[in-house]
Amino acid sequence: MSVDRLPAADLLGRLADFSAVIDVRSEGEFLEDHLPGAVNWPSLHDDERKIVGTQYKQISAFEAKKLGAALVAKNIAEHIQREVLDKPKEWQPLVYCWRGGKRSGSLALVLDQIGFQVTLVDGGYKAFRAALVADLPQLAARHRYQVVCGTTGSGKTRLLQALQAQGAQVLDLEALANHRSSVLGLIPGVPQPSQKAFDSLIWAALRGFDPARPVYIESESKKVGNVAVPEGLIAAMRTSPCLQLELPEDERVALLLEDYDFFVRDTAFFCDRLGALTEARGKETVQDWQARARSGDVGSVVRELLIEHYDPVYLQSMRRNFTHYESARGLRPRDHTAAAMAELAASMLAS
Repeated sequence: MSVDRLPAADLLGRLADFSAVIDVRSEGEFLEDHLPGAVNWPSLHDDERKIVGTQYKQISAFEAKKLGAALVAKNIAEHIQREVLDKPKEWQPLVYCWRGGKRSGSLALVLDQIGFQVTLVDGGYKAFRAALVADLPQLAARHRYQVVCGTTGSGKTRLLQALQAQGAQVLDLEALANHRSSVLGLIPGVPQPSQKAFDSLIWAALRGFDPARPVYIESESKKVGNVAVPEGLIAAMRTSPCLQLELPEDERVALLLEDYDFFVRDTAFFCDRLGALTEARGKETVQDWQARARSGDVGSVVRELLIEHYDPVYLQSMRRNFTHYESARGLRPRDHTAAAMAELAASMLAS
């Protein structure tokens, strides 16, 4: 077999060299995290792994291997039939599994015998993950950041989206994390990625940026929901120049009612999330907020959340953690709308 083996450390800069990146692990393993741009061709599906594993424990390794071989052969045949018959001889796939062993080797053998130039990730996903974790701090330190600050509801996400739409380099951590980065930041029906997947998304985004141009990023805390921002990136952000986005209180309330419209539609969900603030704000205050929200007065609750909870906590955190916060350049859009943020973004990029 003439299959090449590529060390994971060398792989980091070569992902674009291959026609396809194929992850042969099960669907569950793939969902937790995978190499950027990878497609999933399971050698064993989730349910099949369980069956083989049960045989291995309860009967014998030999019987489990026979069953596993039959299932792997069947699955590889299906992948070839579905994905490979139209591929030219020049197609060059990169294949990996958990540790670069039997599952990836089985598919690589078949593809090699067909006549394709196949490369295996030496050490598999496990080695790739270790190389990525080691690379993240220096990759994060390579870029220059413009940190968009501003109290809750000031439109930081809208401004980042406007900047990105106009060609700026933007690292939107909340978008990558599927979370709006507060106790109330959970997005209904949208699960967060695993920590490994979040790290991979950040790494892939940073790799795509030009170090000669600034990267716009929001002033996040160490965690966005249940996932943590890599330490190297947090350190770089906290010593970078800051931009202070400012909106009047009425505009902030209007923006939040638009962006969190699911709280207006589903006050039961809003009240449930408010319950998480009981320890910080007191039972009586939270129960009052919940009662008013149930009566339909979500707007006044949002206003009090800003004034009494989010603003003091945010300002204290910014002054403590961001070196250049006090000297931040002020940004004042005409209102909270996307059109106003687009105008602001255009003026920022023109200056």
